[in-house]
Amino acid sequence: MRAECFGQSRPQEGRQHTQNQDAFVIGRQPIPWMGLCDGAGNAQSVAKRALALLETRMKEVPLGQLLSNEVWVRFARSLDSALLGGAEATLVAAAVAGEQVIGVCVGDSRAYLVPFEGPVRLLTGSAAKARLGSGEAAAAVYRDVLAARDVLLLVSDGAWTPLGTPGLERAVRGMLTRPFADLPAAVLDAASRRGRADDMTVVALRLLRA
Repeated sequence: MRAECFGQSRPQEGRQHTQNQDAFVIGRQPIPWMGLCDGAGNAQSVAKRALALLETRMKEVPLGQLLSNEVWVRFARSLDSALLGGAEATLVAAAVAGEQVIGVCVGDSRAYLVPFEGPVRLLTGSAAKARLGSGEAAAAVYRDVLAARDVLLLVSDGAWTPLGTPGLERAVRGMLTRPFADLPAAVLDAASRRGRADDMTVVALRLLRA
């Protein structure tokens, strides 16, 4: 199966795009993967810096090790140390190998699985308060199985908070017959109807049969 992945980010109401403290990255090598960071406080470019570091780490690890929990914990610890002493950031990231999904979460950004059939699942559980750059970041590794046409979402708190799980699911399911590239924007549109009190970002991945 092949993966398609798209993301979109919008700044808080009244902010310029250059002040958006969220950032995301989509990677294709060595396997499809995506990451999202939400900078805390006067974060400036900390989210982008964290994701650049993650991208470097991804390229350094052999493909056979990317399904190891220890590798993802090591990713988070490395970023935590690299950002120490500056602005802090949340992290949620995921990679897909075949039908296997593995990822890591630090802070209150979330990962959801919206199956083509069945109820939505929150993959990241309750988030620890410590963020990357605190020196105390606690990395929570998550795993699941992604079938064809299931949707894997990474969502910052600015997007999931106004929608909640039911609203997020409605926004995704309302787009399942539309172009997948439009799904992140549709979720942000739904969240924006309740006001943009924070920066908001959605990254979505779906597997398609070859």
